[in-house]
Amino acid sequence: MLRPTYPIRTPRLALRPFTRDDLDAVEAYVSDPDVVRFLYWEVATDRAAARRMLDGKIGHWSLNEPGQSLILAIESGGTLIGEVVLKWLSGEHRQGEVGFVVTPAHQGHGYAAEAARAMLALAFDDLGLHRVIGRCDARNKASASVLERLGMRREAHFVQNEIFKGEWGDEYVYAILADEFARSGRA
Repeated sequence: MLRPTYPIRTPRLALRPFTRDDLDAVEAYVSDPDVVRFLYWEVATDRAAARRMLDGKIGHWSLNEPGQSLILAIESGGTLIGEVVLKWLSGEHRQGEVGFVVTPAHQGHGYAAEAARAMLALAFDDLGLHRVIGRCDARNKASASVLERLGMRREAHFVQNEIFKGEWGDEYVYAILADEFARSGRA
């Protein structure tokens, strides 16, 4: 079970649960085709769609059992700049998955890696996971770079493993073990 105290602070960020007050910021990135290009979401075409997407993020502030996801807003200087996710995949095998989205105006500054590193710390130190994966579309060089900066190793390149937004897509799978993360000098 994982019930963090919020906000979770990193040197430059605050990670916190989403609220209904986040609608404008969430709408800005879920309706941006460049942001959702490599994500499983479709572009939110109107405010009602953005509200439904936000509603799907609200309430995911703790992990009580495998299959649940911790979905947190990423704030920098009081501005919501994206989200970070930790999914508890398996209790028996102590597995999880990390994911992230950062708005275009805030990409390239290390925010995704900083937020994801905080989630890895929760996964390993607080939830007691053994292994955490990260997945991305093979064309998404920025996300692959973030996963590598986290010390994750590419374990798989699945070629045309699924139809993604109407076309066959390749997927990279990265992973890191608890002991590797502990040795990574993450502090």
